[in-house]
Amino acid sequence: MVKLKLNLKKVIYFTFFNLLAIIELSGQGYNHNWLIGYNSGLDTNVVTNNAILSFDANSINVAPTNFKMPFRAAQGNISDANGNLLMVSNGCWIADATLDTMQNGGGLNPNPFTSTWCDNVSGIPYAHASVFLPFPGDSSKYVLFHQTGTDNVNLKSSYLYYSVIDMNLNGGLGGVIAGQKNLVALQAGLNPGLAVCKHANGRDWWIVAFKDSSDIVYKFLLSQTGVSAPVQQSLGVTPVVTVFGQRQFSPDGKKMAYLYYDAFAGLANFTLRLFDFDRCTGMFSNTQVISFTETSPGLGLAFSSNSKYLYACTARKIIQLNTDTSDVAASMDTVAIYDGYAFPYPFLQTLFWTMYLAADGKIYISSGNGIIDMHYINFPDSGGIACDVQQHALHLPCYSARGNVYHPNYYLGCDTTLGCPCLLTDVNELSPPDFKFRLYPNPVTNGVLHIGYLLPQNESGMFEVVDVTGKVVFKYPLPPWSNEQSLKLPQLANGVYNCVITSDNQRVSKKIAVMRE
Repeated sequence: MVKLKLNLKKVIYFTFFNLLAIIELSGQGYNHNWLIGYNSGLDTNVVTNNAILSFDANSINVAPTNFKMPFRAAQGNISDANGNLLMVSNGCWIADATLDTMQNGGGLNPNPFTSTWCDNVSGIPYAHASVFLPFPGDSSKYVLFHQTGTDNVNLKSSYLYYSVIDMNLNGGLGGVIAGQKNLVALQAGLNPGLAVCKHANGRDWWIVAFKDSSDIVYKFLLSQTGVSAPVQQSLGVTPVVTVFGQRQFSPDGKKMAYLYYDAFAGLANFTLRLFDFDRCTGMFSNTQVISFTETSPGLGLAFSSNSKYLYACTARKIIQLNTDTSDVAASMDTVAIYDGYAFPYPFLQTLFWTMYLAADGKIYISSGNGIIDMHYINFPDSGGIACDVQQHALHLPCYSARGNVYHPNYYLGCDTTLGCPCLLTDVNELSPPDFKFRLYPNPVTNGVLHIGYLLPQNESGMFEVVDVTGKVVFKYPLPPWSNEQSLKLPQLANGVYNCVITSDNQRVSKKIAVMRE
């Protein structure tokens, strides 16, 4: 009888995960999924309450669906190397791959503020307040860092918590380890939202929290031994009452920026602060303060994938800055102004709110209202209006107010030039100067080719298939923030082909055989 039950359980899991094909077959990486939506209670202008946005190197798939977890802003999620969603949190609880409560995953961030926002509402309302990180040196474990507010008046956070997940629990669906939920990393007056960057050793993680009404930041290191005690650094800038905007590291880890909106100043007072960052020591330097005055609130911030351009938005304007210049403020360029669009009601204006650099290289922009259309920047690596802001161009099947998900650059490798040794230990983790790649299956029989790769430090790449005559018969861009791609090859004749990846003036190649029946 016991054996029968176990086999039946396997059958149920097998059937269920086949039903989740919309998640499992879309995207190839830790950061390739974004869950959005909630029950707005407005009307039936939407198809469903929720949707899953899945990304690959150059496209997005929007899959309408329904699940229990609502999202306001504080979303953290992580997928496996092939893009299969593993877990997601809205700051209230953790869901596993079934999109239902993970084992021991309820009751995050215990306090009255959490109860207010989590009891049949929409989750914690702060961007970057939840982030999942792989546990260094243990591929079966993950750490969720999470914050909540103090009350509905003070935009502050009293605690920085973390919880540890073991994927070996609950039959491979994972669970929060008993006694390792809501562990206190820091108790202090904090601004909501975190900034996270890979250490220069390529294995560990820097987690940065911001002290309220101060220029002090707290820095933690997640390593094989766990979460370190906080280290303080004064940034040497004027303290503000409320830092209520996004904070971002550049994809190459060399810069950190935050945008603050001082909600209690009586005026719309916005300041962008930009710093250099040493991934080895964790020290910030070379402070640049860029002020601009607008009549509408603004919180959004995102770097382009090449780390050159930084985008900031108020509710009605998107600004681009070139961070590679000596005078960043002088490079300020307005690349979009809100066009007045509102749908499906006049009060649902599709204003700008938060920004997200997705795995397809585009920057997606949510609104502060419960809209069903999202903006995006088509070519963030291009200067000026060539970046091509597309307003309300992505139609969603559900309402999404202030939607955001936080994914640090999971694929940032070692940087030994900063004085730290490379501590990558997994055979699939390669240091940036060595970007050998693997191809499978070989021979290719059904036209689908899988690529595993790690490009030079934060560089894009190009994958090409070349026939025996030297003709390029297939090309595909490879993003630096992923290390797995599944490609559908064209109808190639049977034979041997040379597969080439070029990146940062480097070139490597491998042979594959195509054997179609």
